[in-house]
Amino acid sequence: MADSAMTVRYAVVVTIGVFLLKSCSGEETDIKLDKKAQLLHRLDSLNLLLYTFLLILTVLTIWTFKHRRLRFLHETGLAVIYGLIVGAIIRYGFTNSSTIVHMPVVPEPDGSHYNQSVPPDTLWLRFPESKGDGTTKNKTFAYSFRGEIYKRDNEIDLKATFDPEIFFNIILPPIIFHAGYSLKRKYFFRNLGAILTYALIGTTISSFVIGALMYTFIQLIPHLASSFTFLDTLYFGALISPTDPLTIISIFNDLHVDVNLYALVFGESVLNDAVAIVLSGSIQNYAERYQSGSGGFETWAFFQALGDFIRIFSLSLFIGATMGCVTALLTKFTRVRDFPLLESALFVLMSYSTFLIAEASDLTGVVAVLFCGICQAHYTYNNLSVDSRQRTKQLFELLNFLAENFIFSYIGVSMFTFPKHHFDPGFIFAGFFCALLGRAVNVYPLSFLLNLGRNPKIPLNYQHMLFCAGLRGAMSFALAIRNTVSDARQAMLTTTSLIVILTVILQGGATTQFLSWFNIPVGVDEEVEVLSYNGVRSGGSLSMGGSTSKTNEKALLARIWGNFDTHYMKPLLTHSRPTLLDTLPVCCGPLARILTTTQQMTQDNVARRVDSDSDLCLEDRDTDRRRTSIQPLGTVTGEVSPGQQPLHTRVALPGLIGRHL
Repeated sequence: MADSAMTVRYAVVVTIGVFLLKSCSGEETDIKLDKKAQLLHRLDSLNLLLYTFLLILTVLTIWTFKHRRLRFLHETGLAVIYGLIVGAIIRYGFTNSSTIVHMPVVPEPDGSHYNQSVPPDTLWLRFPESKGDGTTKNKTFAYSFRGEIYKRDNEIDLKATFDPEIFFNIILPPIIFHAGYSLKRKYFFRNLGAILTYALIGTTISSFVIGALMYTFIQLIPHLASSFTFLDTLYFGALISPTDPLTIISIFNDLHVDVNLYALVFGESVLNDAVAIVLSGSIQNYAERYQSGSGGFETWAFFQALGDFIRIFSLSLFIGATMGCVTALLTKFTRVRDFPLLESALFVLMSYSTFLIAEASDLTGVVAVLFCGICQAHYTYNNLSVDSRQRTKQLFELLNFLAENFIFSYIGVSMFTFPKHHFDPGFIFAGFFCALLGRAVNVYPLSFLLNLGRNPKIPLNYQHMLFCAGLRGAMSFALAIRNTVSDARQAMLTTTSLIVILTVILQGGATTQFLSWFNIPVGVDEEVEVLSYNGVRSGGSLSMGGSTSKTNEKALLARIWGNFDTHYMKPLLTHSRPTLLDTLPVCCGPLARILTTTQQMTQDNVARRVDSDSDLCLEDRDTDRRRTSIQPLGTVTGEVSPGQQPLHTRVALPGLIGRHL
């Protein structure tokens, strides 16, 4: 009996041992895969840690510069420089700690039905796995298409390169939304005609000028002539035309530059990003959808692409404005403001969904989210609770700061880690020259035409500053890195990256010198328009001798929209007065009563001015009441008119007029 029990135990142990041996042999692949996944996780963490340290270092350096009042280099320039350093360390400092296994794959002989001119979306790899008992089983692994792969030295180099779609779907939306949400709308609409001229007409002209000049230069370089078509150079003109004067705008804020110059620079940069992305898409549509392949200019295809430009821009604008108005209605007619956290979450999600709706509809999310931000600031912001107002403003300001600096850091890193750079000195030199000339064509001729019918005029020193504010930034880089399959697109990416880096560091760092050289007044209170001191002001003129200014004549578009907005849009979307009961015809009384809240009916008839941007334009009497004269050089001002807030003490320094102390 005991021998029988021992025999049974022995048999069980042997069976378990054999099973474990087979299992270990069968699970060997899983163990290796787990080890590989753990290594990739560590590399991902290291990659994100590098960028996090980059941002921490940038923040600390920015604090040092602000503490020491140093302005020769801006935060974006610092981010680029630190990115270049880290990129060089990644490229040349890391050793090959892991081996990347490459397996050549060729199409099956009977796969002739597949169009091999375009890579497949997925590859199904049948991988044999030994079971340890002499049998072999095939497992199928699917590999998604990522793009053309170049030889790399190590895996951290691979991990340091992000999918370009991350920029468009995650990083760009908060930047663009913040641009619209923080827009100084009063001065934007006062200078609306000039801003639209620079952004719409100027960006289009600049794109075609750069494209034509680049094509001419390329024809003089034999090894490039066969790689570039005119549409390629035109696409390069569209992606390099938008400006991103983040550096200059920040310095404008610090030095309190005249609000009209601020509005021209910032307003143009906000809109030309939207114009550039729609224009580049229209150029691609012309080549891919409408052109028959003859290689020459086709009038019908051109007008189809032009129709695409108008349709995409208009529908994207409509979606953005509609989503902004829907959010305003939700916050007005619900009590979600009683729960500020939910209110803020709804605000953020509605804003981000605007971008996704436009992209999913084959439109442009950048345009949609920009105008959504403008509508959210103008309408929804007034309906939010105090906590949500502070939270949303601070949240998007923080996201914008981190996203902008991340992009500029990545531009520096990618110069060393991104494998698809193509350095061609001829194309790079031509790109720099044409970008400068295209900016000049945008600013000076259009300023001359605007001054023929504009009152106030745009003085020449402001035009010079507009030209020098033509830094390139996030939008140009995002458009360039989105497609780098061909040699032409790779050369565009390299040239664009170099233009962004040098303009941010050199032009951005010289902003203070530009202000001094061009005698641009600084240290100006927000409600004081310095153009009146120079003999011109928005909507009127004032001579140097101090004669009485003319009546403030708002821009025609601003007057028309301001009247409609005050009487219908604001009463509908916010709790402002007058109500729709006062502005709509009597026959619409029942509808007006439904759309009017109790809060509108019971609140005082005093305008709710939350901040300086709560109205599109200042009223004439407010402008006259708030206007103060700017003292000549070498004087200190401290007088305050009755009913006026004390102005900051100002003193004229050499080259910087009226700088804050």
